[in-house]
Amino acid sequence: MFLRVGNYPGPVRDKTQANSSAPGDGLVRAGALVFFVGAVATLVTVAPLFLGTTPFPTYMFGLSMLMAVGFLMAGAGVMRSVAAGRRRARAGQLPER
Repeated sequence: MFLRVGNYPGPVRDKTQANSSAPGDGLVRAGALVFFVGAVATLVTVAPLFLGTTPFPTYMFGLSMLMAVGFLMAGAGVMRSVAAGRRRARAGQLPER
C-alpha cells in the first residue's frame, strides 16, 4: 500500500516486507560473517604475543586477512545495492517530450 507522507512528492511504502531482500543483501551478510571470522582469527593470533606463549604458525596470520576480505565483500554488496537502486530510479523516470 502506498501513502503520501508530508511534502514528499512521490508514493511512499508504509511497510516493508520482512522477507524482501534487495540485490547485494546476501553479499553484505556473507561479508559480515567473513569479517567476523577474520576478527576472531586476529584476536587468536595476537593473543600469544601478549601472553608470552609460543606464536601460532604463519598461516594464522593469513587467516587474519579475512577481515579485509569480508570488508571488501560487504562493500561490494553495498555498491550492488546502490546500483540496483539507481537503475530502479532511472526506470521510474519518464523522459520529457
